[in-house]
Order: sequence, then structure tokens, then C-alpha cells
Amino acid sequence: MATVLVEPVVLKKLEELAAEHAGLARDLEDPAIAADHRAVRDRSVRKAALDPVVADYRDIARALSDIEEMEAALRPGGDAELAQLAREELPALQGNLAALVQRVKAALVQSEDNQVGSIMLECRAGTGGDEAALWAGDILDMYRRYATRRGWSFEVLDLQAESNAGGVRSAVVNVRGPGVWTAMNFEAGVHSVKRVPATEAQGRVHTSTATVAVLPEPEDVQVKIDWANDVEEFATTSQGPGGQSVNKVATAVQVKHKPTGIVIRIGESKSQSQNRERARRLLMTRLYEMERQKKHAERTAARSAQIGGGDRSEKIRTCRYKEGIVADERLPGEYPLRDLLAGEFEKIHSDLIDQETARRIAAL
Repeated sequence: MATVLVEPVVLKKLEELAAEHAGLARDLEDPAIAADHRAVRDRSVRKAALDPVVADYRDIARALSDIEEMEAALRPGGDAELAQLAREELPALQGNLAALVQRVKAALVQSEDNQVGSIMLECRAGTGGDEAALWAGDILDMYRRYATRRGWSFEVLDLQAESNAGGVRSAVVNVRGPGVWTAMNFEAGVHSVKRVPATEAQGRVHTSTATVAVLPEPEDVQVKIDWANDVEEFATTSQGPGGQSVNKVATAVQVKHKPTGIVIRIGESKSQSQNRERARRLLMTRLYEMERQKKHAERTAARSAQIGGGDRSEKIRTCRYKEGIVADERLPGEYPLRDLLAGEFEKIHSDLIDQETARRIAAL
């Protein structure tokens, strides 16, 4: 049978994604959803991510049908001329199907990642004092340039500046656009830099770090929160460098999720309502990430090989200014530092995606 050329687990997953794709297409034709621009954007991103997978699924179905016809022609008692034609054409059809299946596997293992069109990115200065804060600010600038190159939106939700040498103590940014999670989830971890700080009088190279967390922003339907009973909200004044209040009007908002103890404080905007909306979105993201990590831990505990992102506490990348190179702990070789400083992450992300895709395909 031709179907043995495609693993049952692959066919089953493709069928599920085709059904989801059809559901998204119906949603986008629904007038009630069409009136909600955020719902349209989110569904459009998810549908676009599934378009190539579903197209390949249809090609596989046609190829399987063609191969079954050829196999039927080879059965005893059939037309001799047709059987000869089948013997000549069948190897090429089977080869084309094998290549198509390999391609669809790659798309398959990335399909869920590609459907996430919005992330919350948190960057914090690590070890290294003032230089670490400068490094955290540099990393944010790199991501801002990268977002511009990719056509993504880059919205700073909260930023705590460093009071001494400048830079950033911590920041929370919302990044939106097609493929944002697929690329940016590789940025989660500890980023190290080796360079001579501007404050170093003797020209000695220092090592500083910054930590980056990348969280997929969930839809409202994916996170259920009892806002009336489980969440405390209150307004407060915004804070500047060193923690001092920067205004007398309570426009910043702090929310606390009582069951988990998670506290979110947002004060970047001068609008209290906007800060409240941002704080709620970030709370939903944190809760969604907690549940996602819990499920991930349960899955990985049952098998020896881990598929997906690594521990955020691990160093993932080192930028060496003297040599002008970047070394990623997950990849062989080195990359030009000038590319990342300019926001050109395409090459390093492409290599990371290829590596992860190969690992996931092997685990199918």
C-alpha cells in the first residue's frame, strides 16, 4: 500500500492541522470575528503559518493516490502495457513522495511555533554592574533593529533605566509579527559580553551578562483568570532610576495574582488604563508560560531526549568585541559581531531553526 510510505503519526498530525486550517478560514469569514481587529490578526497569522503545511498535505494525498493507481496496475491479471508503464513511472513517483514527506516534516515540526504571532520579551541586566546595564540596553537595541528588519511591531511595555552610567536594569517588550516566536524563542537565556567598558581606565576586558526571557503571548481564550476574586489591582506612581517617583499622579498599575503570587508592575505609559491593559496581558503571559513549562516538564520526564527550548539559566551566547565575533553555545563556528549589532539575526536564527528541525524530525 502506498500509505506505508508516510508514517501514520505524520498523516494524523497533517489531518489535524488541515482541520484547524479549515476552522480558521471559517472564523475569518465570520462577521463577528471580522469586527475584532485583534482576533482577525491572530487568526490570520495562525492560518498563514498553516497554509504551506496544508498545501503539502494535499500534494501528499494526490501523490499517494497516483502511487496506489500504479500499484494496482502491477497486480497479476492486469493490462500488460499499463503494468510496464507503471513499472517505469513508479520509482520516480515514490522518490518525489519521499522528498515531499521530508519537506512536510520540517514544516510540521515548526507549524505550532509559526502560529505564535506575539511574544513578551523580558531583558534584565545580570552580573557586571553598570556595564551589565549598558549591555542589556545594547541587546534591546539589537532586537529593535531586528524587529524593524522583519516588519514586526516593537512596543516597550515597561523599562527601568540604570541611574549611574545609563543602560537598562530591566525591560518588558511586546513584539508582534509573523514568525516572531519561531525566531525569537532562541534568544531566551544568558547573553555574555567580553569588552572594555567605557568606564574602564586601564583598558581591561570585562565580562558582563544580561538575561533574556521570551514568552509566547496567549489568546484570552487560552488563559482563564478570575479577575474579581484572584487578582488584586491598585494604582501607584511611576518610578525612575534608583526607584524615585517621577510624577505625583498614580498612573502606574500593579496587579497581583493571589493563587500564584505573581506580581506585575507596569508604569511606562502616562495612561493608567493603558498600563492596566499591559499589566493584565503580561500576567496572562506569565500564567500561560507557567502552565506551558509544567506540561513541558511532564512530557520530558517521560523520555530521555528533550525536544524544544533549553533551560533559560544556561549561557547561550557570547559576544567578543576585541575579536569582533559571536559564539553561540548551541552552534559550531562563529558569526560576525557587526551583523548582530546591526540587528541582522537572520543567519544565526536560520542555523538554529535548521538544527532544531532536524532534532524534532528525528524524534517523530
